[in-house]
Amino acid sequence: MQLLCQGAPQVLELDVDVLDARPGAVLLAQTPVFPGGGGQLLDKASIQWSKGEAGIRAVTPDTRGWWHEFESEAEIADRVRVSVNAEFRRLMCELHTLAHVANSVVFQNFGGALLTSAQLSADGTFRVDFDLTGADTEKLRALAGPINDVIRQDLPIRTLQMPWDEANSVPGLFRSKSVSPPRQADGNVRIVEIGDLDRQACGGTHLSSTAQSRPVRILKVDNKGRQNRRIKVGFVE
Repeated sequence: MQLLCQGAPQVLELDVDVLDARPGAVLLAQTPVFPGGGGQLLDKASIQWSKGEAGIRAVTPDTRGWWHEFESEAEIADRVRVSVNAEFRRLMCELHTLAHVANSVVFQNFGGALLTSAQLSADGTFRVDFDLTGADTEKLRALAGPINDVIRQDLPIRTLQMPWDEANSVPGLFRSKSVSPPRQADGNVRIVEIGDLDRQACGGTHLSSTAQSRPVRILKVDNKGRQNRRIKVGFVE
């Protein structure tokens, strides 16, 4: 089941009937909310109904749709409106795009180093961890240069569907060392392309061009274990 944030990311508000309900949660057939995952945070969003409004604190899949848990014990039976905070969504799109760019730059410049984890933060920073043994810390600190070059190139970003088995056979499409992207119900996997620079499986939200991002700087490089290197990235102030 494709999320609206993947197929129609411009939809930030949706009026929809309640399929099922319990105190503090409703089941909806579709949602504009990104539920969180892959290092990206849950969208900031709210739900409105005839007698109130509350913030959404979790969105989880069901065979019939998506459960929305909200900050109230109300039990809702009528039609609702779900609204996504546009500013926060835009920040997550920007950070997720930049995480892909950083991932690609490291993959190309450090012998195909694989991602071990990633996390976007509400404070406008993100961190990416890589399986890197004996990497030059100063070379990692200099990554802001090539990342900002990609931003200036104004590379287009697009998504496509590919059979999961086909994608799994293409080197570099699955970049995580320990986790593969899930196979969708139709047997496909979503691929995100950034110009000719980067192509990898991902279910998150992104900008439509690298030039829509602000320039970045490397905030910190840490050793997290014998092989793991953590790079924290933020915007130029």
